[in-house]
Amino acid sequence: MERAVVHIKKGEARSLKAGGMWIYDNEIESVTGEFENGDMVEIEDFDGYFLGHGFINTRSKITVRVMSRKKDAVIDDDFIEMRVRNAWEYRKTTVDTSSCRLIFGEADFLPGIVVDKFSDVLVVESLALGIDRWKPVILEKLKKVLAEDGITIRGVYERSDAKVRLQEGMERYKGFIGDPFDTKVQIVENGVKYMVDVQDGQKTGFFLDQKYNRLAVQRLCPGKRVLDCFTHTGSFALNAGIAGAASVLGVDASELGVNQARENAELNGLSDRVEFLCADVFDLLPELEKKGEKFDVVILDPPAFTKSRASIKNAVKGYREINMRGLKLVKDGGYLATCSCSHFMDPELFAKTIREAAASSHKRLRQVEYRTQAADHPILWAADSSYYLKFYIFQVVEEK
Repeated sequence: MERAVVHIKKGEARSLKAGGMWIYDNEIESVTGEFENGDMVEIEDFDGYFLGHGFINTRSKITVRVMSRKKDAVIDDDFIEMRVRNAWEYRKTTVDTSSCRLIFGEADFLPGIVVDKFSDVLVVESLALGIDRWKPVILEKLKKVLAEDGITIRGVYERSDAKVRLQEGMERYKGFIGDPFDTKVQIVENGVKYMVDVQDGQKTGFFLDQKYNRLAVQRLCPGKRVLDCFTHTGSFALNAGIAGAASVLGVDASELGVNQARENAELNGLSDRVEFLCADVFDLLPELEKKGEKFDVVILDPPAFTKSRASIKNAVKGYREINMRGLKLVKDGGYLATCSCSHFMDPELFAKTIREAAASSHKRLRQVEYRTQAADHPILWAADSSYYLKFYIFQVVEEK
């Protein structure tokens, strides 16, 4: 059966031609041939020049997601195995694979799907109609490739419960793929043990992208007093504790997160030095400031304050305020670790916002390092959405 052909408007699809993976609805001139949403199509420029194979969904603003740029590529089980094998080989070279992101959508040339490995459990999140059809094959090939390295997967859980699925005309879904298993999974990262709740934790259960940023914070913490804001299940706080911090306070507004964080502290024998408080960080920081509290290290790991361009102004206000409040609690000569996980808060805007926060709080910043997400969340140049995590460590010095 001949595939339908998507014809691009003259002068459009610049991001695709620069190496990106998406074609938006307003870049398409016409589609010839028959297709159903989710089908593979061929992509041609206005002059008939072949641009790639991808899957189409007219319900989505991202109408075509590209699977291959090779004209002779056949998108079949062998093709999927090649993509999966490449993704695994890359991770074996670049990261600790005991728990890691195995597939990171577009950046692994499998657009719209994410697969995380927590010890011997896989968690999959499928966000696009076309790739959803390939989900069973991707998981089967992952198990096969991992088994070749002696890794047996005992269970797979699906967390395709993000709202974005509705924009693709798909229902939100979560549940077991295959036999049920205990969804509380113990992992070890940077020497810290965690219980990960793959069923009810945020996103796929745990934020693997900060792995080496947490490790970078460890060296600042021995003997220090540490404040970890938006601690979630305690990851930065526990890294500070395991590194030998004198005392750590982790704060989060989620009761579930704080309870899990306390369990994780107990698991690591750190309950005497690492404590957690369920509170709104925006309310708590001014209170601590009023009391004259000071910390050697303050860590700010807020959720994405914006998930769209429309709300960027409010997000900037949020990041500016939280950094200003955080800076005021750092002792002279102490350290601030601060980050943004919003793709729309681009690196230049984030840097400008921190600069404004420092000026407002009369602090001077000396940059220790700038980091991004761990290498198992690769940044594919030209696919802007793959670059989202910005992470700074500063020394904070008073203006004298």
